[in-house]
Amino acid sequence: MPRWIPLAFVAGFLAVLCFHQPMAGLLHAYAIVPFAPYSTTSVPPLGVPQWLSASFWGGLWGIVMLWLFLRYRISHGGWWKGLVFGGIALTLVALFIVFPLKGRGLNLAGFPIGFLVNGAWGVGTWIFARYFGIAPASKMRT
Repeated sequence: MPRWIPLAFVAGFLAVLCFHQPMAGLLHAYAIVPFAPYSTTSVPPLGVPQWLSASFWGGLWGIVMLWLFLRYRISHGGWWKGLVFGGIALTLVALFIVFPLKGRGLNLAGFPIGFLVNGAWGVGTWIFARYFGIAPASKMRT
């Protein structure tokens, strides 16, 4: 297994805790969303806390995002490409797959909120990936 895969998982996992959940907390503090961050409500089927489940999935998505970035040699503008990847890809998967599977139905009005929360995750994943040395640094032009 390539060394970057577990680090990509950790980057995505930590990005949920340090970027995704704080953004949800800001939106909750301003009464934009009704749910508070770091929820300890158990999630089926394993009954783990919601924050742990979200962090696990964030880790898996971190592998996907960083695989794409490494595959296509993304080094310039990685932070905003992480924002776009998280904001669009993760939000569309949530709206069109996850929510209907959970019986919540399709509601595109949630896209802007999903974009903010998941985009924050994407930026955080990129930042942690840079810290771990698995995302290439862009070269400064002089």
